[in-house]
Amino acid sequence: MAKENEPKYLSGLPLFACLASVTLVAFLMLLDTSIVATAIPRITTDFHSLDDVGWYGTGYLLSNCALQPLTGKIYTYFSNKWTFITFFTVFELGSALCGAAQSSNMLIIGRAVAGLGASGLFNGAFTILHASVPSHKQPALLGVLLAFSQLGMLCGPLVGGALTQHVSWRWCFYINLPCAAVAVPLLLFIEIPDHDHTKANNDSVWKLLQRLDLQGFVLFSGFSIQLLMALNWGGSTYAWSSSVIIGLFCGSGVTLLIFVVWEYYRGSEAMIPLSLISRRIIWASCLNYGFFSGCAFTSTYYMPIYFQAIRDATPTMSGVDVLPSIISNMLIGVLCGVLIGRVGYYLPFGVLSGILTTVGSALLTTLTPSSTTGIWVGYQIIQGAGRGFGFQIPITAVQNNTPKEQVSVATAIVTFFMNFGGAVFLSLEETLFTTELRKLLAQYAPTADMEAVVAAGASAFREVVPDDLLPAVLIAYCKAITRCLILSTALGGAALLFAFGMGWVNIKQKKKEAKEEEELERKNEEENETEMGA
Repeated sequence: MAKENEPKYLSGLPLFACLASVTLVAFLMLLDTSIVATAIPRITTDFHSLDDVGWYGTGYLLSNCALQPLTGKIYTYFSNKWTFITFFTVFELGSALCGAAQSSNMLIIGRAVAGLGASGLFNGAFTILHASVPSHKQPALLGVLLAFSQLGMLCGPLVGGALTQHVSWRWCFYINLPCAAVAVPLLLFIEIPDHDHTKANNDSVWKLLQRLDLQGFVLFSGFSIQLLMALNWGGSTYAWSSSVIIGLFCGSGVTLLIFVVWEYYRGSEAMIPLSLISRRIIWASCLNYGFFSGCAFTSTYYMPIYFQAIRDATPTMSGVDVLPSIISNMLIGVLCGVLIGRVGYYLPFGVLSGILTTVGSALLTTLTPSSTTGIWVGYQIIQGAGRGFGFQIPITAVQNNTPKEQVSVATAIVTFFMNFGGAVFLSLEETLFTTELRKLLAQYAPTADMEAVVAAGASAFREVVPDDLLPAVLIAYCKAITRCLILSTALGGAALLFAFGMGWVNIKQKKKEAKEEEELERKNEEENETEMGA
């Protein structure tokens, strides 16, 4: 009887195929994140849409984070395999829409669709691996997943720059489609285990929808959309004091209040259980990840603009120029995982991440049009190292300080804060960039055609600026970028502050205690079965 109740795990070729497919999907997600950054200057030139730069990232992150808290419950009540394939199909549909976009608005819609699909992919990859192998094998497979998927961050700028320069920026999105033809068939022919889905099978459709807390999802989506629209439009499309912006802020606040009351009413079945989010380690990890993500996305989106606009680099070379940050991020990230496993404590690396990220961002604010190669390479390495140390710390903190039955929900919540932080602060920085650029152009190049410079985009404004005004325009452009990096520095400092709240915990000791508890439970079950048999 004991063996009949034991979960079925994958091994051999099926396990390899499963790991390969989910790793490829995770790789494509991170590739999509970094490949777009080097294409943005050319996109803004083609669509004359410099004011929309923030929405290319925000549209993706907004839809991603709006659905993120719900994905944990979706994987709980539906098939792991088919849920994962469905999310991936939506992600690919969004990529196809972006590639075929005929306007900036269509591109933003495509990014939003891709974000909806992406919201369930990383959670899904972790869930599938968790169900596919016993607990003692999971860390090794997760290490492989994270290490190889981060190659997407490494390849993105190079591939994006090459495609943008030599083919078309559209292939930065189309490139995802042939990869899907490899990943999906691998999953289709594998019987991926589904543990603990019996409740969903026995529930009525209405009961299942109640368990998903769709009302909470609608309320939270409304709050997110209103807040992001207010932050993106404020100071650019509308004045901060306009009725539209004030209305959006008020609407988001009221919607958030209603959401909190609703989640309190839902209790343990809420989309975001208040009893969980109120724990110090959980909320500190969430806030750390939100500020950390905002800091990281700033350099991801604005450093390629610095290289193409200020240093007149081609899209390919701008991809090469950001490699110091990406390589140090990847290498330090892998090293950090090994060190945490050896030392047992994750908090020192979270603090170190905050220090390096803040210092690196502060150094990047000193960049000028004449900064030497050694300066911008060194500064990027420092910031990239900080990002590498910090990438996994909030996830590690949450998963090692949460009861097993709440781990998937807690992971979804902290991942949501990562995406939401990126969306909020990218939107703020886009508004800051365009507002400051106009002010600085009026200060340094008052005779230049300000609107023509802004409309031309980051990679083509030189064509509309007379040679005698170009140095002044470059100074204005550079200062607008570095003022966004000042905000990034503040975000790094906030991440450092909340890192101290993630707990001084020895995860090696906790794993040992968990293993002893599992052995005790197993012995009790065997004794009960023996007594029943007697």
